[in-house]
Amino acid sequence: MTTTASPPVASGSPGTGPVSTSGTDGLTGIDVAGITASNSSLRRFLHGLPGVDQVGAEARAATLATRSIKTTAKAWAIDLAISMIDLTTLEGQDTPGKVRALCAKALRPDPSDSTTPRVAAICVYPDMVPIAVEALQGQVHVASVATAFPSGRASLDVKLADTRDAVAAGADEIDMVIDRGAFLSGRYLEVFDEIVAVKRACGSAHLKVILETGELVTYDNVRRASWLAMLAGGDFIKTSTGKIQPAATLPVTLVMLEAVRDWRAATGRQVGVKPAGGIKTTKDAVKMLVLVNETVGDDWLDPDWFRLGASSLLNDLLMQRTKLTTGRYSGPDYFTLD
Repeated sequence: MTTTASPPVASGSPGTGPVSTSGTDGLTGIDVAGITASNSSLRRFLHGLPGVDQVGAEARAATLATRSIKTTAKAWAIDLAISMIDLTTLEGQDTPGKVRALCAKALRPDPSDSTTPRVAAICVYPDMVPIAVEALQGQVHVASVATAFPSGRASLDVKLADTRDAVAAGADEIDMVIDRGAFLSGRYLEVFDEIVAVKRACGSAHLKVILETGELVTYDNVRRASWLAMLAGGDFIKTSTGKIQPAATLPVTLVMLEAVRDWRAATGRQVGVKPAGGIKTTKDAVKMLVLVNETVGDDWLDPDWFRLGASSLLNDLLMQRTKLTTGRYSGPDYFTLD
């Protein structure tokens, strides 16, 4: 996606520019070859990463959350946030009709205003992928959760079959969940090998690796899981399934953004970030964009590298967009329910 406006200009609490809460000593230009040869080598590497300063991360995120942006930048930020949404329905009661309606909204979020951008993707369960593919006709990405989402409690064969089925049905993005039990018990090679196998099963589809940060307990674990997912070839790292709280908090997203920044400095490869779960308002979305701008910069202010996993966020963005363009609010019933 090409944008013509400048990134959001923040005002309010004074900032000091991009500040690392973890440090990058020893990471720039590292040779990752051989790190994944064994569980012990993975453990040495992951536990050798600089620790996350919890107080610093939370303070930095809190400071950035107080920033405000000017009206013209806000209009740009709202459109950018809309274009970054993975519009999601992951309920047991999902029906073909619901998915078709969501796809129609993805293509024309505000039917009364053709200048409203499309969302980045529709995210559905694998059995709903054919419905979404038919409705979207390649105009919006189709993402599918896989690998026994949301628990991840299934055999590798089942997880790979889940992935292959979604890709065969037309999904061009796969959102997989890692085995948190294996990760928390230190079986890093097992998690690594599973991500590698799922990535292979994706073929040309992009792989988003869900860490389920609400179950990882510490910021250090979030950082280690982020690096593990990138070492294994993930195209995106994603906070959450949206089924566990806390989900996409600002400090957790900050830690993950720092991880992709340091990863690119170390390897030259850029990886995307997707916070998901609990992002419901325009203020939430703008805080995320400010965090991206201040932590990793313009390169990630693009739907190819930053996504917002959400179901109810779009309506609030549309209401705020209408307010900016018309001077008055539209009620929530003006837009279809997601």
